Amino acid sequence: GMALAPLAHVLWTRIMKYDASYIDWPDRDRFVLSNGHASILLYSMLCLTGIGDLTLEDVKQFRQWGSKTPGHPEVHHTKGVEVTTGPLGQGFANGVGMGIAERYLRSRFSPDACDHHTFVIAGDGCLEEGVSHEAGSLAGHLKLGRLVYIYDDNHITIDGDTALSYSDDAGKRFEAYGWHVENLGEAANDLNALESALRRAMADDDAPSMIILRSHIGYPSPKYTDTEFAHGNPLGADEIRVTKEILGLPPGESFYIPDDVLAYYREAGVRGRSVREEWEKRFASLDIDHEAWDACLEGRGLDGWQSKLPSWSVGEKVATRKSSGACLQALVDVVPGLMAGGADLTGNTGTVIKDHGVQSKTEPGGRQIYFGVREHGMGSVMNGMALHHGTLPVGGTFFVFSDYMRGGVRLAAISDAKVIYSWTHDSIGLGQDGPTHQPIEHLASLRAMPNLRLIRPADANECAVAWQVAVEAEKGATALILTRQDVPVVLTTEQAQGLRKGAYVVTESDGVDVAEDDLDLVLIGTGSELSVCLDAKPLLEADGLKVRVVSMPSWELFDVLDADEQEEVLPADVPTLAVEAASSFGWDRWADDSVSIDHFGASAPGNVVMEKFGYTAANVADRARQLLDELDEGD
Repeated sequence: GMALAPLAHVLWTRIMKYDASYIDWPDRDRFVLSNGHASILLYSMLCLTGIGDLTLEDVKQFRQWGSKTPGHPEVHHTKGVEVTTGPLGQGFANGVGMGIAERYLRSRFSPDACDHHTFVIAGDGCLEEGVSHEAGSLAGHLKLGRLVYIYDDNHITIDGDTALSYSDDAGKRFEAYGWHVENLGEAANDLNALESALRRAMADDDAPSMIILRSHIGYPSPKYTDTEFAHGNPLGADEIRVTKEILGLPPGESFYIPDDVLAYYREAGVRGRSVREEWEKRFASLDIDHEAWDACLEGRGLDGWQSKLPSWSVGEKVATRKSSGACLQALVDVVPGLMAGGADLTGNTGTVIKDHGVQSKTEPGGRQIYFGVREHGMGSVMNGMALHHGTLPVGGTFFVFSDYMRGGVRLAAISDAKVIYSWTHDSIGLGQDGPTHQPIEHLASLRAMPNLRLIRPADANECAVAWQVAVEAEKGATALILTRQDVPVVLTTEQAQGLRKGAYVVTESDGVDVAEDDLDLVLIGTGSELSVCLDAKPLLEADGLKVRVVSMPSWELFDVLDADEQEEVLPADVPTLAVEAASSFGWDRWADDSVSIDHFGASAPGNVVMEKFGYTAANVADRARQLLDELDEGD
């Protein structure tokens, strides 16, 4: 933080467009601190300029319980923080998403509505992490001219000098990606050189810009400048005293802000007020679709958008990745912020948007994004798009490769970023691509992640309701887990509304009265396995059993119901068998046993793999009889 103070000073007092008295002004410049361990730098700026309500007392509480100044910046926790950073490289990619969102809004609603820059400070660690390569490559390809990145080249990571592991020519690398690169050398303390470099970068509208700054970590500490010690350790009382004397600060005072400095920063903080007021006057009289603008910024649909969703007749056969794609295409005109794409597999993952342009320099309003084979970059870029506000990003890949984007997914969950994942090829049912492409543990591992809304629709009509849930959600990430293979439509559009509860009764044997304790068995199916449960039901009824079939597309939605509502669907004292083509891990919470897969898959046609691994009506009925026998013996 110390070595970057002059840069921060230039950004907040000379360059950035913001108004401390209205921190959420939509046309403000955005700032991302990708090297989030330098959070105290950001907190100092927020405190000095008066952005939000951060006081000197809050800064003193740095990293303490309940403070507004956590160890890494957290959006929604500290006012004025735009994105949650810390895992290195994530903020780098978030900035790219912000650039996409800004350009989309500028193109759709005119530069009078939206016209600003995104500034990102990144360190060695951010550039070493693979996600920065993915996002940097995409940004260069898209020619996102409103991006201004400053690479704090301080040659230090926690292990020591970066020479231990890193000898890239970062400048050449970004030039190769199509960025405008300027190496400022030893200018970390030259305010005018910093300002003019930033202004040159801002003027280049044809490419993202990277300013390389050779800084010296810990400067001007005589003992710890250019040492890994300065990365995460306090300098110690003696060294702090010496360093303060060098800086002309009273050595005995900690957390000291001279009055003239505070006044100067507070004035800088509200200097943008007149620009913001002009924007408001101009914006109010703009001849644009103001309803669409509001819907974009809130990531929601226009009034009545749900009526545009398609529906399907019971008995049709359609893969849920295809029904999901049909929902997306149907919504694109009535959910004006929707932008979608796949990590290369755009057609395969149901993330095609036809007839609305391809996002690029030549079509800046294009709604289709080709993310390329860059899952991690895609996930983290989506977070930037969502947290900038103005777009509702949809990103797709095979479910098994959710692993490749998991860092960004976790941050979406932490940040309440409103994003939608289209994760397809969701089980062994995808067939011949075999074990490397067949998800097994993914449902269980992602269900373990807090704050992620996971929905695995059973058929096309549940798919449409899943889209309603995702778009209606005020905030947060929704993951749609979708099949490659065709599955029968087994639910009416009306029935499928049960998805909103997470689990609901689809059908049960005639004359069941649960109060009379005459229900013998509950079968729970998720996704493509619901139809297998429905087919197993008559086989069990032939034995004289009374059977209920429950669709359970989402544990998370079910989990928020109160115990009585859950009991109505899954009575505690009725034997329950879950059927899901995935790991058994976690199912003991809802069921007495499960037809599951606790080993990797196999390469063969999908229907063959499903059959061999037991996803047939006959095997489910056998497993149900087994369960009932075991429970009888147990009594």
